Parts: sequence; C-alpha cells; structure tokens
Amino acid sequence: MAKTAIAYKEKMKEISVLSFICSCLYPESHKNIMGDFEDLDIKPINKRASGQAFEVILKPISPVSDAAHCVTTPPKRDVSLEDIQKKLEAAEDRRRAQEAQVLRALAEKRDHERDVLLKAMEENSNFSRMAEEKLQEKMEHNEENRQAYLSAMMERLQEREKHAQEVRRKKELREELTA
Repeated sequence: MAKTAIAYKEKMKEISVLSFICSCLYPESHKNIMGDFEDLDIKPINKRASGQAFEVILKPISPVSDAAHCVTTPPKRDVSLEDIQKKLEAAEDRRRAQEAQVLRALAEKRDHERDVLLKAMEENSNFSRMAEEKLQEKMEHNEENRQAYLSAMMERLQEREKHAQEVRRKKELREELTA
C-alpha cells in the first residue's frame, strides 16, 4: 500500500495542475466526452497502464446516409462568349509574348555567335599577319646573311686569285732570271 501511495504521489506531480482541477470538477465518464459521430463508433479501452487507448469502429454505409454525405459541386458560373473571347485573346497575347521572347533570345544568341566568330577571325588574321611578317623578316635576314656570305666568299676567292697571279708572276720572273 505504501508503494501505491508513493507511486500515486509521483504521478500527481507529473499531472498538470489544470488536468488535476478538471478531473476534480468533472468526474464524468469518458464516454460522454468522446462525442457521437454518425459513421464512427469510438470506445475507450482501459486495459493499458501507460495511457489511454481507443477502439475506432467504422459503421457500414446506409442508403439514408448517402444523401446526407453527398458532396455537391459549386454551381458553375455562366460563361459568356465575351469571357471566352477575352480568355482566348489573353492566351494569344501570352503566346505572342513568349514567341517574341524566344525570338529575342535567339537573336541575342545569333549576335553573340557572330561577335565571337568575328573576333576569332580577327585573331586568326592577326596571327596570320604576324606569322607572315615574322617569316618575311626571317627570309630577309636569311637573304642578307646569304648575300654577306657570298660576297665574303667572292672576296676571298678574288684575293686568292690575286695571290695566285702574283705567285705565278713571281715564278715567271724567277724563271726568266734563272734562264
């Protein structure tokens, strides 16, 4: 009994003050609180020690209750020819606006592609021009080097020819003197 009293005191600490007051003021059974539904039957089950349990039973549908539960659709508004035409015009305007937007986007994309292509062509022509200029400079430099080399060779050849003629002349003079 002492354990039950201690457990009861602890349980009372856990229950909120409002719940405690309500249970004191309204000691009625839970059946009245549950309410009465037309197609549901709710029965409390007091078999659980940890809390409250309920059993919900659906009642079979009766032909009388079908009329009560019939959901009616809201009355349709009369649609006039003018309303239909306004809606069609609005839809046509939306279609035109969307089409114009798509065309603008395509035009912008085409302009961008053209700008990119022009820039690429300009860069390509600049690269080609620079490469051609470089090649031309290199060819001119090579031609100058070749001409310098050829003139140096011709000069050496002429000096050798002069030297050979002088050696021949001296040899002839020696031969004349010795003869």
